[in-house]
Amino acid sequence: MIRHRLAELIRQALLAAQAAGDLPRFDLPADMSVERPQKEGVGDLTTTLPLKMARAARMPPLKIADAIVKHLPKSDFLGLVDVAPPGFINVTLSDEWIARQVETIIAAGETFGNVDLGKGKRVQVEYVSANPTGPLSVGSGRNAVLGDSVANILQRAGYQVQREFYINDAGTQVSYFSESLFARYAQALGKSDEQVPENGYHGDYMVELGRQLAQEVGDRYLTMPRTDALREVGEWGRRKVLDSYREDLELIGVRFDNWFSERTLYESGLFDRLLAILKKNGYTVERDGAIWFASKNLGEDKDNVIVRSGGRGPTYFASDIAYHYNKFVERGFDYVIDVWGADHQGHVSRVKTAIAAFGVDPNRLTVLLYQLVTVKRGGQVVRMSRRKGEIISLREVVDEVGADAVRYFLLARSADAQMDFDLELAKEQSAENPVYYIQYAHARIASILRNAGTLADGTGDVSLLRSEPELTLIRKMLELPEVIEKAATNLEPHHVPHYALELAGVFHTFYKQCRVLSSEPGDEAISKARLKLVRAAGIVFANTLRTMGMSVPDQM
Repeated sequence: MIRHRLAELIRQALLAAQAAGDLPRFDLPADMSVERPQKEGVGDLTTTLPLKMARAARMPPLKIADAIVKHLPKSDFLGLVDVAPPGFINVTLSDEWIARQVETIIAAGETFGNVDLGKGKRVQVEYVSANPTGPLSVGSGRNAVLGDSVANILQRAGYQVQREFYINDAGTQVSYFSESLFARYAQALGKSDEQVPENGYHGDYMVELGRQLAQEVGDRYLTMPRTDALREVGEWGRRKVLDSYREDLELIGVRFDNWFSERTLYESGLFDRLLAILKKNGYTVERDGAIWFASKNLGEDKDNVIVRSGGRGPTYFASDIAYHYNKFVERGFDYVIDVWGADHQGHVSRVKTAIAAFGVDPNRLTVLLYQLVTVKRGGQVVRMSRRKGEIISLREVVDEVGADAVRYFLLARSADAQMDFDLELAKEQSAENPVYYIQYAHARIASILRNAGTLADGTGDVSLLRSEPELTLIRKMLELPEVIEKAATNLEPHHVPHYALELAGVFHTFYKQCRVLSSEPGDEAISKARLKLVRAAGIVFANTLRTMGMSVPDQM
């Protein structure tokens, strides 16, 4: 990336200035930070290093800046280099170099925008992981889009990524689901005395599941011992729900490398082995008939139960400890990213504490928390509750507005921001709808290239690209690697849709101001050059859309 190249030139300039006596000897900062300027009209790149080094150098920032510029090595990408008070160095990239980057983008193709941040390290992204007790909601859809987009970004950033869905198929909610489904199944067979438990699942989808089960097996489960019947009914129901999850997630292009069952943590004996390790190392205490994880020994405010009293078995926290032991110790991931709803915020620190107890650096685990989604239809907020059955499902929203709109709108806000999903805006086919606006840019590019005929033969001379709209478009295209690096470093995928919208705006402006296909005599050369630029822009749009998991339309 050009920022890193400029940072290296500044480092060389500092060393040369010190060697020449223009700067005193002092330790150079490890981070030669170069950024995009916040203020327009001051150049393409800027650094405030002279301000940061003033104390160490015991010199005014402006003199430090002058010394850096004096010794800055020559480079083909440097245009104007300017020193500005109180100690900025502003750099404008060479127009000739910018134009040549069209060739670079075309040569890179699908890999343009990739960065080698991860160096091949293994990272697991675990997301969605909804209890298999009912349809996926729009909130689960936000989880899915965030996790999937983070995985896409990390792959572009040079990580080996595994995508995982954790199946919560053990615990209280699964029992409630089994009892609720059995009641609906019995009711479908005329057993009106069977009732859904108060804490069970009352949605209409459970009635439909009960009817399907009755059609498949008849009264088979009514004649079995209740415990066996509940187990088998629950298994059937969970398979049905998980199948529906796969289908619904496929609608928005979300696929997993692995579906991990919570029950295997216990059936494999992993939890028992881990519990023995924790006991041996002094991280458990027995109190009130329960087994507690000694969190206070590791800095937490309180201890936490991992095995309940009275033979009621392990807690949800126990499953989390065993699951993360499996991720880090047994499967050896370098980093793990969990995508959780913001209501689980209080759970984060104790999980990090737990992994520290079995010798894993807690910084290797990142929990990406996201706020809930408010769905609006006709200006009215739609309330959602899976148990009561008042739910706007992910499938319903996809059917209404399309997969691309769902992915874009669920991604466009920062994960920690509450969001409103405007169904009416998502369906608009106008510039007011950012999805349409962005995808129309790629469709327009495809149309231009189709209509160009033999002019689009790839022989254009990019040195002819000198106008402000042309160079502005190339500048914006060159930002994609920086956007990927920032999104991957901070796990903030919303930067990608923001960039896509900005890129579309710049492209549409270029299209209005620069005639690409011209039949005027003498215009063939500039048309060929602009066709090359348009082709490169198509590559950047395609890579950006695919990173967001969206389709890349050639016509609309």
